[in-house]
Amino acid sequence: MSVGAMTYLARRLAPLALVLLAGLPLSACSKQPAVKRPPLEGAAIGGPFTLVDKDNKPVTWDSFKGRWRIVYFGYTFCPDVCPLDMQETMRGFAEFAKREPAKAAKVQPIFITVDPQRDTPEIVGQWTSAFGPRLLGLTGTPQQIESAAKAFAIYYKKGSDTPGGYLMDHVRITYLFDPDGKPIAMLPSDQGRKAVEAELEKWVK
Repeated sequence: MSVGAMTYLARRLAPLALVLLAGLPLSACSKQPAVKRPPLEGAAIGGPFTLVDKDNKPVTWDSFKGRWRIVYFGYTFCPDVCPLDMQETMRGFAEFAKREPAKAAKVQPIFITVDPQRDTPEIVGQWTSAFGPRLLGLTGTPQQIESAAKAFAIYYKKGSDTPGGYLMDHVRITYLFDPDGKPIAMLPSDQGRKAVEAELEKWVK
C-alpha cells in the first residue's frame, strides 16, 4: 500500500480510532466481561452506489439488503496483490461454506474495480469467475466508480506506465458488512484463507 493510500485510510478511520481508544480505560477498569463488538462498528464506510455486473445489468448497494457482504476494490490487470487477496478470500469463504452452509448462503462476496477504463463488464466477469461462481464482479463509469470508492473509504489513482500497461495505486482492504449494510470488520486476506475463515465464523450469524 502506498503512502498516499495509507494516509487516506488513516484520515477516514481516525474518528473511529479515537472512539475505540476512549473506551479502553473503562473496559480495563470494569469487572464485567468485555462485550465483543465489531471493530468497524460506527465507521462511516459503505453507502449507496449504482454499478453494473458482467451482463451490464444495474446493481445497487440495496440489491444486497438482508445479506452479509464481503467487499473488495481492486482491478483485473493487477499483477499481484488483487488476485492473491481474492484467492485467499474466496478460499477462506469456501471453507466457511463447508462448515456453515446455511450462514454462507447469506453472504455475497463482491469485487469492485477501480480501473473502469479497462475493466469492462465482460472482463470483470471473466476475471471473477476464476475465483468461484459466488464472487460478483462490478464495474461502471469513472464517475460511478469514484462515487462508490469515496463511500467505502477507498483511495485509488492511476499509477505509472509499465511495458504491460499502467498500474493502479489503491488501498488493499477486504471489508465485511452486515445484512443492514453496516461495516463490521476487515477480513485478513493478507494472512491467508484460515484467517479469513476464522473471521467469518466470528461475525456472520
